[in-house]
Amino acid sequence: MDTAQHPQHENAMPEVTFSTFILSLASSALLHLGEVPNPDTGQIQSSLPLAKHTIDVLEMLRIKTEKGLDAQEHAMLESILYELRMKYVMHCGQASPISGKGQ
Repeated sequence: MDTAQHPQHENAMPEVTFSTFILSLASSALLHLGEVPNPDTGQIQSSLPLAKHTIDVLEMLRIKTEKGLDAQEHAMLESILYELRMKYVMHCGQASPISGKGQ
């Protein structure tokens, strides 16, 4: 069937590639960090344990695929991991107030 005759093409899922898979996991981590609203509810929610788990999954994938990635995939994964880790640390710091501010 020709996709031009069927508008369902507009709602098609992205092609499954390593990059789209990694971006999907990164989006999930951002959701768990409370960086983006839940697409179902529009509410900001956070779960640091789930965020950490997703970051750990990305790290495991980085290790397991280290020799099989092209330069662009490698750079993307490294960049995403760095950004997610920084956001995670920032959120962990916000979760426990620092005493002695201004000293």
